[in-house]
Amino acid sequence: MSQALLDPLTLDQVINEEEEEEDADTNSLWEHEALAQIPVKVLRGHTESATSCHFCFHDTRLLTSSHDKTAIFWDVETGSQLMVLKGGHTGAITACCLVPEKNRVITSSWDKTVNAWDLETGKILWTVVQGGLLMSCSVSGDGKYVASASDLENTLYVNCAATGQSVHYIPGHHTSTIMSCRFDAQSQHVASVSADRSIKLWDLCSHKTTLSINSAHRNVISSCCFTQNGRYLCTASWDRALLLWDVQTGSFRTKGGERLCQLHDGIVSSCAFSSDASVLVSGAYDRTVALWDVKGLYRTLVLKGHLDWVTDVDISADKNWVASSSKDCTVRLWNIEQHENIPAVRESRRAHGYEPHIIQCEECGKAFSLSRLEKVHFITTCVFCRLKTTHRSPPAPPPL
Repeated sequence: MSQALLDPLTLDQVINEEEEEEDADTNSLWEHEALAQIPVKVLRGHTESATSCHFCFHDTRLLTSSHDKTAIFWDVETGSQLMVLKGGHTGAITACCLVPEKNRVITSSWDKTVNAWDLETGKILWTVVQGGLLMSCSVSGDGKYVASASDLENTLYVNCAATGQSVHYIPGHHTSTIMSCRFDAQSQHVASVSADRSIKLWDLCSHKTTLSINSAHRNVISSCCFTQNGRYLCTASWDRALLLWDVQTGSFRTKGGERLCQLHDGIVSSCAFSSDASVLVSGAYDRTVALWDVKGLYRTLVLKGHLDWVTDVDISADKNWVASSSKDCTVRLWNIEQHENIPAVRESRRAHGYEPHIIQCEECGKAFSLSRLEKVHFITTCVFCRLKTTHRSPPAPPPL
């Protein structure tokens, strides 16, 4: 059976290795079967495990990195390679990220270096040697700083994105290997997670650790990500769980992190929020990508098709695309634009009380939808008519 006939909602299919080798010469391929429901575009170009993937330039481009010591810049629409960044590292590239508002890419590697690349020329602008294997890198939202994590002395580094000059050097930040580090969108904090099962927030203004959560998971914490407003941090762990932490209010101190219902069948390697924080995407060593409803804390859909571990995930700003990188050397683009119409997703929402109900507005007569949970408030008018109502208090923001 050709891989083109793989159903991304099932893994129980056999692949013909000869046909797979023939397809490997193609940079991209739509893999869509009528019954599969989720169209998938497979990007082939890396020759070893793909380690990270990120949408950029208003979701028109995708940036990926690999153990093959290269980073590739892709066109999302065509799936074609626009640029291959190579020759700058002697070891596997563990992570890559784009500097906002700049045509620059940052890469971290097991060769103990961080490189800044010019996307116009493909040349290296600066290189910084940092002790130990570099596990992760992140760029601040304002494009000023680069954070990276090393396994030597469990160090967190912060460097100037323009010059590579050292800004902060924090040895012993954790008691074991730092697996991942991430800036919040406000460029105020760097979150780091570790094999010591702890979470730490480093404050760039006060130059100190302002938050430390120990024993946050029952095993190694592999990845983390912030919501756009910086309020919530999600952590992914080898214990197969995903937890949400309200790092602004600190409510977790009394009740712990919010656990998302259900678990992956393997180590959770990565996680990413949508820009509006309504959807969380996770990738795992069980070869699957999962979509989660953040408000309800439940899983809506599992995407299957990768042939090996999923190493990283991302979601486009419009929530129409999910990207995933894998140890199988491929990067997949999943078109989830119509996933709400899949029976399994509708059933999941119905089971958790989020199935929309269509009712008629008492004022304008037009039809509008409400979830079952909203119905308990006896809402009988559409949002537009409610907005016209005078002398009312502003509505409270919906919970995450």
